[in-house]
Amino acid sequence: MTLDTNKDIKRVVVKVGTNVMTNKDNRIVVPILKGLVEQIAALYENDIMTILVSSGSVIAGMEVMNSKIEDETIRRQVFSAVGQPRMMRHYYSIFHDYGMRCAQVLATKRDFSPGKHRENMINCYEGLLSQGIIPIANEDDAVSLSMSMFSDNDELASLVAELTNADMLILLTDTDGLYTGHPDDEDSRLISTVTPDQDVEKYIQKSDKGEAEGRGGMESKLGVAKATAKKDIPTFIANGKRERVILDLVEGKSIGTRIVEPKFEN
Repeated sequence: MTLDTNKDIKRVVVKVGTNVMTNKDNRIVVPILKGLVEQIAALYENDIMTILVSSGSVIAGMEVMNSKIEDETIRRQVFSAVGQPRMMRHYYSIFHDYGMRCAQVLATKRDFSPGKHRENMINCYEGLLSQGIIPIANEDDAVSLSMSMFSDNDELASLVAELTNADMLILLTDTDGLYTGHPDDEDSRLISTVTPDQDVEKYIQKSDKGEAEGRGGMESKLGVAKATAKKDIPTFIANGKRERVILDLVEGKSIGTRIVEPKFEN
């Protein structure tokens, strides 16, 4: 498949949230993972390497455990430790079907601090990418403590995008982007473009409903997107359940919400 893409785009970081890959019963939907991998394979065919930042390990652990652990931190560690190999088995099998290889890269926040940890992270990603291997990044929940935890995987994706000199960051969620009100309201409209200095936080709907065992939300995504755009990495918030969403964004189609520094605008 030949894509009509900007020739300057060589590396893309894609973050997929828990709400994208699960159904209403909080079960992993494998066909959605297959759809994401199919798009990543198409980018690969067009010499565009993708780094996938994937949630889902905690949910994958919950699927096979009926835990009675009361401590929330320990419960999350256990679910993650059980779920990580299950998620990687899904991804390994799907990528294998496309003749591709993937690798797991777990990290804590301290790994991105200046010094040996950061150098090792850079070497790891560059080594994998040089061999045509798709890195799949996630927080090392099993060992992360509060001081070394990311706020969520959106923050991790932003740090990975900066670390690997990515040309764009795509944050996939279960809505089409940022709206001027609740996405289900008839009067709400999708905000197609935002600059880092634009005050659009007022449009974010506060809700008690969050991702199952997750920490991300639209407020987090917008904050991360603005911070990433300031680093000259155009960032997009889009619906991960939309067909061809990654390919359409890379081809420059007007979908989702685009967060860019003004100099990136046409």
